[in-house]
Amino acid sequence: MAFLGLLSCAILIGAAFGCGIPAIPPVVSGMQRIVNGKVAVPGSWPWQVSLQYSTGFHFCGGSLISKDWVVTSAHCKVSTSHQVVAGMFDKRSKENVQVLRIAQVFDHPSFDITTANNDIALLKLATPASLSETVSAVCLPRAQDNFTAGSLCVTTGWGRTHYYGKASNTLQQATLPLLSNAECVKSWGDNISDLMVCAGGNGRAICKGDSGGPLVCQKDGAWTLVGVVSWGSETCTPSKPSVCARVTKVMPWIEETVANN
Repeated sequence: MAFLGLLSCAILIGAAFGCGIPAIPPVVSGMQRIVNGKVAVPGSWPWQVSLQYSTGFHFCGGSLISKDWVVTSAHCKVSTSHQVVAGMFDKRSKENVQVLRIAQVFDHPSFDITTANNDIALLKLATPASLSETVSAVCLPRAQDNFTAGSLCVTTGWGRTHYYGKASNTLQQATLPLLSNAECVKSWGDNISDLMVCAGGNGRAICKGDSGGPLVCQKDGAWTLVGVVSWGSETCTPSKPSVCARVTKVMPWIEETVANN
């Protein structure tokens, strides 16, 4: 598994549940948003959370990295008046979900709304998540980890299934290949920086409502958070790659923020 300094598996999730290993295995046929994705096995992506207004309206995704912390996108503009819902599969059902309050929001200090560089935020939970079969943490990478182009990874979310459609009620998943930044530049030009990682363009894409959610790849048998969904085609075109904040680049900030708070 991938660990980093103070963020050992024991600190992240305690002794009972290992990071990045769902108690309910996901089905990723072929290694097999979300546009042209498919419905996930309920509970198989246990780190996926829904960020909601107090009314219960979902506006962004996020990932549990411990019982006390969630990673999402800075552009989601989360505040302490919002809530984190863990253990959710179907937005229409409140069964077995955990509604968690937010104590503090830490946007990356170098987040640039114009360039979307460092589009990442940490949420410190006021009420820790209760780790269970359907609620557990994803692993974090080490800053020096390298996830190569062509690797098949998975993104999940409740976003629109096509641009003019409604947001999905059930959690969707899509398998996306990682792209090199040189390849991604062919689609997005100078908008791509080394603080970003691109995936997709293979007939599947993220769409509105997926922001802040995870892009996970398997490393040493565990699912590891490689990207945080940031932006993509305004019309959710599945031939265009989706762009995520590259987690390895912000690991020093994540480690420092968690350790100091």
